[in-house]
Amino acid sequence: MKIFDEIESEVQSYARSFPRLFNKAQGEYLYDEDGNQYLDFLAGAGTLNYGHNNPVFKEKLLEYINNDGICHGLDLHTRAKGEFLETFNEKILKPRDLNYMVQFTGPTGTNAVEAALKLARNIKGRENIISFTNGFHGVSLGSLATTGNSHHRGAAGVSLGGSSRLPFDGYMGDELDTTFYLDKVLSDSSSGVDLPAAVIVETVQGEGGINAASFEWLQNLEKVCRKHDVLLIVDDIQSGCGRTGTFFSFEEAGIKPDIVTLSKSFSGYGLPFAVVLISPELDLWKPGEHNGTFRGNNLAFVTAKAAIDTYWSDDNFSKEIKRKGDYIAQRLEDIVEKYGEGNFTIRGRGMFRGISCVNGEIANQITRAAFKQNLIIETSGADDEVVKFLCPLIISDENLKKGIDIVEAAIKAVCAKEDIPEDKDYFDDVEMAS
Repeated sequence: MKIFDEIESEVQSYARSFPRLFNKAQGEYLYDEDGNQYLDFLAGAGTLNYGHNNPVFKEKLLEYINNDGICHGLDLHTRAKGEFLETFNEKILKPRDLNYMVQFTGPTGTNAVEAALKLARNIKGRENIISFTNGFHGVSLGSLATTGNSHHRGAAGVSLGGSSRLPFDGYMGDELDTTFYLDKVLSDSSSGVDLPAAVIVETVQGEGGINAASFEWLQNLEKVCRKHDVLLIVDDIQSGCGRTGTFFSFEEAGIKPDIVTLSKSFSGYGLPFAVVLISPELDLWKPGEHNGTFRGNNLAFVTAKAAIDTYWSDDNFSKEIKRKGDYIAQRLEDIVEKYGEGNFTIRGRGMFRGISCVNGEIANQITRAAFKQNLIIETSGADDEVVKFLCPLIISDENLKKGIDIVEAAIKAVCAKEDIPEDKDYFDDVEMAS
């Protein structure tokens, strides 16, 4: 561990919350160098929806490597890319009546967002982008301008322009539909809000605190965009790939965004992979206008195709996600009712859930207590006040129950101001007592 203190940058964050030397992972488990097993409710911050080292994907990947398949190909046509595109089109886009061109960007989500914003501005000839309170879209400068979090924005070192912030659904209370406000300011030439090229939105704000927009709000947002000739960009980087119960998080709302960004779990295996989905009439790029050395990861094409073939050839996996999501919601409701006393509320959709605590200190106490019982779970929100459930979608019912049981025991102990020891028998004692 000494080497990390000696030469790794101070920018590291997750390593501070979970100070172990990890060296193995499988499914919903991580293992440290001492052989200790941890339930992973972090899942690569939403990158491992199908678990660590998914055996089906791993077999396909090893076969591809052993056959000297192309690893790096810029944006050349490769068999791996072609097979992925065919599978994505036939099993994801067409069954949902979605017609998109696929742009392969640099390998991270923020690069997909940068491309989406750049394209929208070029198409509409306008600079302004509407984004929302508590939104998170990345930390490169263009994406950061649309990100709300002051901690990340403060690190920019320059002023961040080109974006106007409006209230997200529920930000002003349940009684006010903030899309009416958006419509009003776009209709008023003296509002001070310039007509934007696009609106960018997460249907469920992950880093912002698991804030789930209602379907009605999303439908109204789409109507406002159409009324004012503004493009609608859905950032599905964390909430997509099944996290909310359907492949795209916006499906059940019945909306059709002009542009969609995907990354994180899109590769299925934790490999870097990001794309922008573009309505065909908007695909007005000139060749090479937005490029990058690592656009289009051929290894990720292989595992992404395997993920779609394995889990999205029918609706069985989606039904399982919704079933587990309902279980998580019921368990969290029971926990809040039992220990809440005004200190906790639940939020989210599908298997994208969180417990909002009265402050970040309590949330951090809960996650630290859970880690002592070998559960890895993080916080999110403006003040890290939300305990964020982001376990792999393939988690077994037994381990899903076990993880939530650990969180409940941690909440009980924090509420009672008890200290949870690093004792494997502690959780069993708490469960028996309750």
